[in-house]
Amino acid sequence: MLNDKTIAFLVAPEGIEQVELTEPWKAVKQAGGTPKLVSTRAGEVQAFNHLDRADRFPVDATVDEVSAADFDGLVLPGGVANPDILRTVPGAVRFAKAFFDAGRPVAAICHAPWTLIEADVVRGRKVTSWPSLQTDLRNAGASWEDREVVVCTSGPNTLITSRKPDDLKAFSQAAVDAFSG
Repeated sequence: MLNDKTIAFLVAPEGIEQVELTEPWKAVKQAGGTPKLVSTRAGEVQAFNHLDRADRFPVDATVDEVSAADFDGLVLPGGVANPDILRTVPGAVRFAKAFFDAGRPVAAICHAPWTLIEADVVRGRKVTSWPSLQTDLRNAGASWEDREVVVCTSGPNTLITSRKPDDLKAFSQAAVDAFSG
């Protein structure tokens, strides 16, 4: 389904919820796509299992070295610290926003919509997230729903959002479907 498609996974240097990186990554690979890890710094990133350090992953490119035009879609994994860091890095925010400007699909899980709020791309969109973000998302103009996965096509691109690791199967499938499309 994703043959010849390259999907960016945008993460901060640390604070990524590991399973929210590895499960969608595996789904992209199993569908024939090529996932690429993009971060704000070269080297390796540190993932976490909630608050405990987990594995480290090599960065394929930094946000300063690539553009949305290099990719067919974007995945934003969660973790509390990961998107909180990303939303403070202008280059990361510009990179995420560029996917919306180019009409390319974006999939964000858990706390990841914080980066999308900063990019001002959720206004008028239906989304879900970790429950503590619902007020932030509503204040940014989104319509928040408490559902396993929300696929919103009423904007410049397809936006897939999910709440938490328990939603990863549905999230990963919806993301692969959108990226194939």
